[in-house]
Amino acid sequence: MVERLTLGPASVSELAEPLAMSLAAVVQHVQVLEACGLVTTEKVGRTRMCRIDGAAMSAAERWITDRRRVWERRLDRLGDVLNEGTITEKEQ
Repeated sequence: MVERLTLGPASVSELAEPLAMSLAAVVQHVQVLEACGLVTTEKVGRTRMCRIDGAAMSAAERWITDRRRVWERRLDRLGDVLNEGTITEKEQ
């Protein structure tokens, strides 16, 4: 759904169309995305239109990138420690 919304606004029905889930399940997913601020919805006549919130997506991307950097550094340090132990064992 999020990927589809990056292409532009879509109705809940349009979001549901390619998915193997009920319209009610799609509505619940949209409500979760809206509650966390990634998606905004607006009633246009009888249709509920959904839009991605670009600022929220950018904030989420920054948060994910920061977490990835932290874990990459930790894993690099772990790799260094493990390599030191392996070298020491081989030298003995």
